Amino acid sequence: MSSWRTKLIFLLVVYFAGFATAIYTLAPAPEKRAHQHREKQFAYAAIKSDRFAKSFNRGMHKAIDFGKDATRSAGAFLKQKLDER
Repeated sequence: MSSWRTKLIFLLVVYFAGFATAIYTLAPAPEKRAHQHREKQFAYAAIKSDRFAKSFNRGMHKAIDFGKDATRSAGAFLKQKLDER
């Protein structure tokens, strides 16, 4: 069984991933330029979205690692305070 801390971190990650997806989806599209071809636009969009996906993935992993570290330190602090009593 996973602990409540793990479930909380997981729910926060899912919540913020959904929020980021909504922001990305609702963001206004860039202005179209008449002199660019569709193929170039598609290739640029694919590269741009790939770059965004990699950046987002790195950010999510940093957030998860930070959450795990914060949970561990908070758990150690609480355990120390309970042992003092």
